[in-house]
Amino acid sequence: MTQKVALITGSSRGIGKATAIRLAKEGYDIVINYARSKAAANETAAEIEALGRKVLVVKANVGNVEKIKGLFQEIDREFGRIDVFVNNAASGVLRPAMELEESHWDWTMNINSKALLFCAQEAAKLMEKNGGGKIVSISSLGSIRYLENYTTVGVSKAALEALTRYLAIELAPKNIVVNAVSGGAVDTEALKHFPNRAELLEEAKTKTPAGRMVEIEDMVNTVMFLLGEESSMIRGQTIIVDGGISLLV
Repeated sequence: MTQKVALITGSSRGIGKATAIRLAKEGYDIVINYARSKAAANETAAEIEALGRKVLVVKANVGNVEKIKGLFQEIDREFGRIDVFVNNAASGVLRPAMELEESHWDWTMNINSKALLFCAQEAAKLMEKNGGGKIVSISSLGSIRYLENYTTVGVSKAALEALTRYLAIELAPKNIVVNAVSGGAVDTEALKHFPNRAELLEEAKTKTPAGRMVEIEDMVNTVMFLLGEESSMIRGQTIIVDGGISLLV
């Protein structure tokens, strides 16, 4: 089989969905992964099928290693390969540091950090069968700067970015390129869970040097660049897409 296959975790909506559709338009068969939003995942799958591409929909909580292994077993059975892995699924408990409990920490770190390591392990096994591949993770500015109520997510994204650097080196001999994209505030479904959503959006709209806030397509454009051959010498980097707002004190 020579038809290329892309897995996008958390791809029933938002940045993940937009990335899946863009990859389908580029000719990839698609693996849609979701944890709870079955209807949304099926809607995304229908859009991809309408583009003439094959699609596999798999329910799996990527914070669980056994579920990860099951996800990749299904991919192997259906396609026998994977060429692109976009590590997009994310979750987190949004509370001040002093109100966090152990379960909040474990939940967030598992989905946002541990998932990258164990998904990358499984993806690499399939990628090296076909000469290599590309891995891109979605991060956020909370990895490098303080955001209110963002302790668990910010720390988990910092771990994700560090892991990106380690994987980039250790997977390079397999011709697997690993990078990340960090975005400023994007008005997605996920942002609705932020208790300070209104303030975040207002800051992004009024203070971003570029004159507007980041949109989903801005993130997808950068992901697609990192998945292309033109960026093959970019390794282990986190590209910030925020219109310049992180440059402000």
